[in-house]
Amino acid sequence: MPRTYPYSTRSFYSGYFPPGVKWLLIVNTAIFVLTYLLPASLLGPEVLLELAPVAVVYHLAIWQLFTYMFLHAGITHILFNMLALWMFGTPLERTWGTRRFLKYYFYCGIAAGVCDVGLNALLGHWGTRTVGASGAIFGLLLAYGVLFPNQTVLMGFLFPIKAKYMVMIYAGIEVLLSIGPNTGVSTFAHLGGMVFGYIYLKSKMPRFALPDWRGAYKQWKLQRAKRKFQVYMRKHGRGGPFVN
Repeated sequence: MPRTYPYSTRSFYSGYFPPGVKWLLIVNTAIFVLTYLLPASLLGPEVLLELAPVAVVYHLAIWQLFTYMFLHAGITHILFNMLALWMFGTPLERTWGTRRFLKYYFYCGIAAGVCDVGLNALLGHWGTRTVGASGAIFGLLLAYGVLFPNQTVLMGFLFPIKAKYMVMIYAGIEVLLSIGPNTGVSTFAHLGGMVFGYIYLKSKMPRFALPDWRGAYKQWKLQRAKRKFQVYMRKHGRGGPFVN
């Protein structure tokens, strides 16, 4: 049975920036400003972070499926992506919690990258380079339409419409663009993020947990404190095995 989620009537304009959305906004903006201000002669390593089929397939640059999401091609590009991240990511993170929200976001972004690489490779476009969080953003858009289908949103930030209809319209536009002339926009990645998001939400796909780095760090600190305590006790003549 497909999952069901509680419907929220809270507007995404109210409240605060939840931590996942907040840090995605900060990191994306900081990287954009850095790459925008640095002279071109210092931006050579940026090419290693862009998503290129030839690099991923032939040179196993798998990290590009992740890093390309943090690069943007211009002010308009990052502005609309970050605005959509805030608008649709905020209610999703409030509903799911930060860990699940971030998992879904990055899964959609990586899946979008895989689609982009695979289809460009099949078409022989090995030299293409893709940047931007749009694949992940379209995954968030799809999830918002699934979880809050009757919530009224502003399509294009202008026209009020129910979320489910907005998602259908955007999906249709991306399909039409993908079979039309090349516009320089990776519609394959957009559709890949949406399709993966729908399958992930509606199917019984295995869920992979993100590593609990905070818990691992606390456990490491606890073990280090125990070792220090044991050393202290042995130095003061109170030796003997210590167990917990």
